[in-house]
Amino acid sequence: MMAGRVSIVGAGPGDPELITVKALRRIHSADVLVYDRLVNEELLQQAAPQEAVRIYCGKAPGQHAMLQEEINKLLIQWAGAGKQVVRLKGGDPLVFGRGGEEALALAEAGIAYEIIPGITSASGMAASTGIPLTHRGMAGSCAMVAGSRCNDSESPVRWDLLAHAVDTLVIYMGMRQIGTIRAQLLLHGKRADMPAAIVEWSTTNRERVVTGTLDQLEKLALAAKIKNPALIVIGEVVQVREELLARCEDFRIQHAVQIS
Repeated sequence: MMAGRVSIVGAGPGDPELITVKALRRIHSADVLVYDRLVNEELLQQAAPQEAVRIYCGKAPGQHAMLQEEINKLLIQWAGAGKQVVRLKGGDPLVFGRGGEEALALAEAGIAYEIIPGITSASGMAASTGIPLTHRGMAGSCAMVAGSRCNDSESPVRWDLLAHAVDTLVIYMGMRQIGTIRAQLLLHGKRADMPAAIVEWSTTNRERVVTGTLDQLEKLALAAKIKNPALIVIGEVVQVREELLARCEDFRIQHAVQIS
């Protein structure tokens, strides 16, 4: 029997053209695709042969199609049967993607694996919206934070440190906690008028952007009815987008369907 292998692959931030060449090659040769909720459907159609098994194991806030332990067992079983398995994840497998957990489970089971990086949502958002993560003279540091940890008593988000430690904050999975995030950052001294943005469905044709200030953050989300998947960006860099909209006609046309 041919030895099986698992490729833990980053599918990128949403736009199917932002996947890497190496990742696409693995999809083309996959016997089994185990994919997440935010993977673009167009990428699933790239699997060849057409009879490749496709297994959905997506996780939405509060709703898991499959527990992580079950996903690990699934990967081990298929690879153990000699199949070429692609574990396809939105963004990058090692940025809030639990790719490290899956790699550890595979290593413990003696299954060959590889990790193929993908463009994480923060990088895709920056390019798509004109909000850089760093910008000379404005921001020299950036932190990516999991907002879903807001109520984690064992490993809470240190908003007291993050409020002043970095110039740009990009918060993943934070929409359900947006009021807490705003309150905590203000409590720990972040300026109320600090520029902020919320980006929904980044890099896709469903992308929407709302901009304002940290103090307005929750009201902006409610008014625009922004839902997951969305990123929250807090920092002076949000102003770069406003300057591009003011100065560049092509940029204004490109983003005409977005909310600003």
